[in-house]
Amino acid sequence: MVEPPWWRPERHALRRPNLLARAAIVAAIRRFFADRGFVEVETPALQVSPGLEPHLAAFETALAEPFRDGPVSPVYLHTSPEFAMKKLLAAGEEKIFQIARCYRNEERSPTHHPEFTMLEWYRVGAAHSELWADCEGLLAAAAEAAGAERLTRAGKSADPRARWTRISVCDAFARHAGIDLAATLDDVSDPALLAAAARAAPGWAPAPALLPAAARAAGVWTGPGDSWEDVFFRIFLARVEPSLGIGAPAILYDYPASMAALARLGPDRRFAERFELFACGLELANGYGELTDPAEQRARFAADRALRLRLRGSAYPVDEDFLAALESGLPDCAGIALGVDRLVMLAVGAERIEDVLWAPVAEPG
Repeated sequence: MVEPPWWRPERHALRRPNLLARAAIVAAIRRFFADRGFVEVETPALQVSPGLEPHLAAFETALAEPFRDGPVSPVYLHTSPEFAMKKLLAAGEEKIFQIARCYRNEERSPTHHPEFTMLEWYRVGAAHSELWADCEGLLAAAAEAAGAERLTRAGKSADPRARWTRISVCDAFARHAGIDLAATLDDVSDPALLAAAARAAPGWAPAPALLPAAARAAGVWTGPGDSWEDVFFRIFLARVEPSLGIGAPAILYDYPASMAALARLGPDRRFAERFELFACGLELANGYGELTDPAEQRARFAADRALRLRLRGSAYPVDEDFLAALESGLPDCAGIALGVDRLVMLAVGAERIEDVLWAPVAEPG
């Protein structure tokens, strides 16, 4: 049965309670950060680089100067406001947040949408673990604003006011998949991950292919061409993620160094200062102790572009202005991005992201 358009009064009436809860949650987010001395900022969605995460697809357009035959430059809708917000930190801001519209192509599912709302915030001089308390307070405030006792989804629930679970990635693999992930950390075949692991530990050499065998023993299928990261995520999605944040939200921390993204490495350089927030088996947020070393950041960008070229045959440009901001002195800081739409989904018990969007992006055709 084909659903009527979202703007039909009968369908809007069904969705309207969720949308009013959304408005209340967004207002609560603003109060939460204002009460803690944060400044709300706005940065442009149009950027010279949309972000370099190899598995994300961006929307590209052209920026023309106001002359008929003037220059035309390719620009992209950002996948996150991260680069621009870090430039504001380099400019001297210390506690900032943004509720931003973000854009990712090739994404549409019950929990993904091509245009979505992201909450991103940063603290200068803070460790990434200090953001965990922000997350606890924010989820409690969102639930209260929506009049929800618990966050719920697909028969699972989590009480944001209960004691949260904090578990390392290695411990989560051991608990939920019976896999000793630490024993496989050198089991990397992807060139980009090889480079990251080698930078993290000079003298490093790859070990035998341990993770695929562990995955098969746990009943998780793997393919002959899978990289270490591919196998990691197959196990994670099948065995680990569905068990995270049940009863109470969970912080998953200490990601392997080869998956650091834009996070700095920790005291144990096998691991990065990266964490994710889960509730009801759904990822809500991704946070870092931010990388501030411009040389290391450039090397990671090069590795990300090389991986994307290998996987997709094209790569996005590097934001040289962002690297210049790092060169000028990005202060030690921690930052996190949280999916507002997913938070609203859990607060109202919605199954699909379209059920909490005022006006979903129409599907082609």
